[in-house]
Amino acid sequence: MNYILSDGPQRKALLPFTFTRPVAEIRIGILTIREKWEKYLQTKTSFKTEDYLSEKYPLVETDDNLVIVSSFLPNKSLADQVLSLKEKQAIYHQDRIVAYRTKNPEAEFNTSDFSRIEFEDDILTVDYTWDIFSKNGEALQADFDLITERRKSAPISGTNQVVCPENIFLEEGASVEFSILNATQGPIYIGKDAEIWEGGLIRGALALCEKAVVKMGAKIYGPTTVGPHGKVCGEISNSVIFGYSSKGHEGYLGNSVLGEWCNIGADSNNSNLKNNYAKVRLWNYDTEKFDHTGLQFCGLMMGDHSKTAINTMFNTGTVIGVNSNIYVPGFPRNFIPSFSWGGASGFRTYHTQKAFDTAKVMMARRGKEFDETEAKILQHVFDETAKWRSF
Repeated sequence: MNYILSDGPQRKALLPFTFTRPVAEIRIGILTIREKWEKYLQTKTSFKTEDYLSEKYPLVETDDNLVIVSSFLPNKSLADQVLSLKEKQAIYHQDRIVAYRTKNPEAEFNTSDFSRIEFEDDILTVDYTWDIFSKNGEALQADFDLITERRKSAPISGTNQVVCPENIFLEEGASVEFSILNATQGPIYIGKDAEIWEGGLIRGALALCEKAVVKMGAKIYGPTTVGPHGKVCGEISNSVIFGYSSKGHEGYLGNSVLGEWCNIGADSNNSNLKNNYAKVRLWNYDTEKFDHTGLQFCGLMMGDHSKTAINTMFNTGTVIGVNSNIYVPGFPRNFIPSFSWGGASGFRTYHTQKAFDTAKVMMARRGKEFDETEAKILQHVFDETAKWRSF
């Protein structure tokens, strides 16, 4: 059996994060959606995604394929039902296609070609960008239970003050010293070779992934995720930070999502609550308008490779595209297109060669290469998003 994770119809509503990755590579909880499915299925998967992403995220086809829509997060009962699918059967949940078995995975799904099976249990879904942080607590608990089942945590140093140690798990090589870990409200997971430096104030739920670092004196309360090789400090609340991104200094980040290779300058802050306590609207690339989130708390959505200077401020519900650089005093607009350079006083286009030069240096510092494949993806994003750069 060959398993394929498909972007499905939710991809556009998950931009800017899906400009540079398939839906399955979104991190929510501890693991990416792909990693969750691979753990439940006990096998590798491939991707059905946009053509320009397929060189980095290829599709593998065989004569017998099981296609899963990536916006559905797995649990045991769903995985079991997926594994039991027969040819030309499809699983639905509340009139939405979840998975189907086919000989031709590249063909568009046609309802009339498949017999329908209903999945009646609840499923956690990621349909909008704000789902990534607002559903992070539920996803983090599920991942914690999955990863730590029948396993024993590495020892927690006696220099720490710990509440609910049974909800704390350290992987091999994890280091935590002279910090307060309170797992009363949710689990605390410290990944392999991750570090919490002295003076960390941690209130779960928290996922600190492999080789991520919490610097001295940080105040983090969950549910928050810091992806692999991330570096954080200051005050962070209910946020998801993908891998290789840094918020390494003082400043507040709340109810937010940062992509990979982002950098938040010292003393930068975002608002996550409107002064009139109204529900927040957020830019939706699919509808090309500011949509109701239904949330009172909603902060910053920042695509890959975007950065801020020191003392940058963001209004409630701000969306920043890929490879933008924000600086100068004042509040910039609450939708900043990809490859923008500037701030409250105005923007100009951040041209690709300069953006690529920066990406090469930043990625090299973490032992990663900015190669031709990465350049092609970002060039496509630059071209696709030109219509929103009217400056």
